[in-house]
Amino acid sequence: MTTPPPSTPASSPTSSLVDGLRFAFGTLTVLPVRVARWDREAARTGMLCAPVAGAVVGLCAAALGGVLLLLGAGPLLAAVASAAVPAALTRGLHLDGLADTADGLGSAKPAPVALDIMKRSDIGPFGVVVLLFTLFAQVAVLAQLYARGVAAGMAAALVAAVAARLALTLASRAGVPAARPEGLGAAVAGVVPVRAAAGAGLAVTVVCAAAGLVPGGVVGAVHCAVAVAVALGAAEVLLRHCVRRFGGVTGDVFGALAEAAATAALVVLALG
Repeated sequence: MTTPPPSTPASSPTSSLVDGLRFAFGTLTVLPVRVARWDREAARTGMLCAPVAGAVVGLCAAALGGVLLLLGAGPLLAAVASAAVPAALTRGLHLDGLADTADGLGSAKPAPVALDIMKRSDIGPFGVVVLLFTLFAQVAVLAQLYARGVAAGMAAALVAAVAARLALTLASRAGVPAARPEGLGAAVAGVVPVRAAAGAGLAVTVVCAAAGLVPGGVVGAVHCAVAVAVALGAAEVLLRHCVRRFGGVTGDVFGALAEAAATAALVVLALG
């Protein structure tokens, strides 16, 4: 990880929001956004804005899949495209975090050794297996939903991306420690007040439910809300396990949480 820019003094609410959005997009996407501040205030606002970054990623994924389907491509190709966009817009960092976390958890080693394993540049067998099955599941679900209709597939791609980043907001809540004294995990661990995290969770769930109205009416809205709830539940289970195993969160754990939440949301959307 590159050396973060020096912290700057607290500023007005408007500039604080701008700094938070810069933090969210600068750390969670590859979009050309410069992170101007790396202090706790910017991190707090940035992690609260994480679902906004997810919405942009999800809209790009949904747009590419929808355009391909409308141009005559099959549901499978549209699904592969929608799954590839989030990977491209994050340089695969979340997928890499998923693989590294799987290697750390699968090693059955003490926390310091497991954390060292996660820092290595190579991917072990646990990481490869988890990574492949996660991507297979995401593509399979998106293909199934695109086969139902372009609106269903696009809504699923959007909801999954937003739910994935909302999981990061909740994982940054107060009381969740960092496993290392450096890195993204240390920068954002515990920065979001619990009430603010809960409020963000409720607001984002309502927005995702609204997205479900387009392809499925009221039933679709409820389905999307349930998908977000299950995604957050799956991420929370993984978060607690990682905190017990590693002593806290790391950047890799955040990547794993995002992919777990996205996959869980998609699986729920495929049911019923």
